[in-house]
Amino acid sequence: MREIVSHYLNHEFSRRGFMNRLLGLGFSLAGAEAVLAPLDASERAGRNEPVPKGYNIEGTGGALVVEQARAAGVEYLFTNPGAYEIGFFDAFVDTAGMQLIMGLHEGVVTSMADGYARVSGRPGFINVHAIAGPAQMAGQLSNAARDGTPLVVTAGLNDNEAWSDENLLAPRPGFDEKDVNRQFTKICWDARQAASLALMLRRAFKVATTEPGGPVFLAMAHYALEAKGVSAQILPADRFLLRERMRPSTSAVQKAARLLVEAKRPVLVIGDEIWKSGAQREVVALSDQLGLAVLDTRTSYSNFPVQHAHYLGMPGDGVDLDLMKSEFVQRGVDLIVMVGVRDFGGRVIPESPEVPPEARIVRIGIDTASMGRNYPTDVALIGDVKEALIDLLAALDALVTKERLTDVSLSRSQEVRTITSAARVQTEALSRKNFGQNPIHPDELGAVMARTIDKDAIVVRENNTGRHAAFPFGFREDEQMMLATTAGCLGWGIGASIGAKLAAPGRQVVCSIGDGSLMYSAAGFWTQARYGIPVLTVVWNNHNYQVVRWAQDRYKGRIASSRHYPGIYLGDPDIDFVRLAESQGVKGERVTSGSELEPALKRGIAATREGNSYLIDVVIARYGPGADSTWHDTFKLAELRKHSV
Repeated sequence: MREIVSHYLNHEFSRRGFMNRLLGLGFSLAGAEAVLAPLDASERAGRNEPVPKGYNIEGTGGALVVEQARAAGVEYLFTNPGAYEIGFFDAFVDTAGMQLIMGLHEGVVTSMADGYARVSGRPGFINVHAIAGPAQMAGQLSNAARDGTPLVVTAGLNDNEAWSDENLLAPRPGFDEKDVNRQFTKICWDARQAASLALMLRRAFKVATTEPGGPVFLAMAHYALEAKGVSAQILPADRFLLRERMRPSTSAVQKAARLLVEAKRPVLVIGDEIWKSGAQREVVALSDQLGLAVLDTRTSYSNFPVQHAHYLGMPGDGVDLDLMKSEFVQRGVDLIVMVGVRDFGGRVIPESPEVPPEARIVRIGIDTASMGRNYPTDVALIGDVKEALIDLLAALDALVTKERLTDVSLSRSQEVRTITSAARVQTEALSRKNFGQNPIHPDELGAVMARTIDKDAIVVRENNTGRHAAFPFGFREDEQMMLATTAGCLGWGIGASIGAKLAAPGRQVVCSIGDGSLMYSAAGFWTQARYGIPVLTVVWNNHNYQVVRWAQDRYKGRIASSRHYPGIYLGDPDIDFVRLAESQGVKGERVTSGSELEPALKRGIAATREGNSYLIDVVIARYGPGADSTWHDTFKLAELRKHSV
């Protein structure tokens, strides 16, 4: 009891965590509260701090929204404004403490907020124009929804249920604005009462940030935003944003520990809840302590150091995870421990199981909805991943002697290290064979980038067929941070790199992007220049939607036999990405040979250190099926005209 009180007063766990521990000792709820009350009073008296109560303000509906956003800790408003949000912007214009960041398209606006939230760990705050804005942001909202990014999306509402239902920039008759992106949000609301706007915004922040996080949407009627003389209570973030680290049940932890020790050939499968809970060191410790092989999934972060001797990468085709394609799994696996990862399952009904049928499955994480959707669960550690791994490591220490743990770890680790060592030697040799080619091979571009950029750079990846094996991705100070989206909706990278830089202005941010992806979001260069957000953008320019070409070829139909890949080739005319960026205030250069790569990167890095964004357009080779095909439709309307008009 004394130890628990000491830990609480030293802020080693939260108020709720203290209550849970007292309840675990057999205290009733009333008894636990009786113990807690004098401790809290003593703490406040010692700090001479009053209990936070919030405050009331009077103003327009828009003023209530702006003030509640400020009280919630919003740093940046990501926006593309419209006429039905005047009440909001009129209040925002002279409010200190929040910076407006404008994008020229709602997709870019959304990905900026997404990148900011992923790097900062704080919710992104967005305002877009009524009805059209929510529709035009859908692709990037889909990315955020799949990856659980906490976004609070607001928009004006031209109410189609107040009088006429056929209004300009309003929902279609019989529909609500909140219907537009409902599937890409945790919940949506329409707000029509000015007095409720502050409350509804608090609710939006609360739902967006409650684990598992995700986007929410709040449409606010323009007349509510413009209403005057409205009063409402404003609350600080710590009175409604509750971040509690839940711990799994003791029995589940102990059962998982026994399975891990007794298993013949266990494997860890990792996902993004590791990064979100800050559990990277714990998952490395678990792998080291038990000699566990680590398989990756399609993730937003590098949740485990990719150069670690136990890291086997992601088995499958780069899109869908298929454990059975892993050499380690093919040798036989009897226990799969899934840490912070969604369930297995691809796009189609598999012809054979994607996981070994005989293997038992342990799941660790907070998102119970994603557990057991397709495959069974034997043990579930429901809780915060970091807390669960801390408990699991402690249970292992208590279960077996250090000598036995060492014996178990050594035999397992040796096998994994043999596989990873051989694979890395082979990968390095194959990669080096591709250096010095013309056009530049992606292997050479990746290797030069990895060694030239900062050792702790944030690399925003939107390049599905890029070669990033040379990048030392991880979470430690000497490892580069990888940031990506798993949903695959193009147009994310440029905006996400802007948001990442806003969240981490003291770190180098490099946007590694394909030419096809860039054209979905090129308007983001304007935002970089307008606000002096220095990002180095490297375009992997292969004049192709390469991953789609591969899919077309894999079908083995008429496309593959004719080598005519419709809608794939992006030449004729070639896009001048340097001039495209320069037209928006971002300088750049084009690189066509390997010898030019490092000098160009160094010039780009120097420009960003001076506070300017820079673009490097690197012409690279295509690879894989159909790589040499430049076939495309030769249709020219001008040649079919009967009159030269």
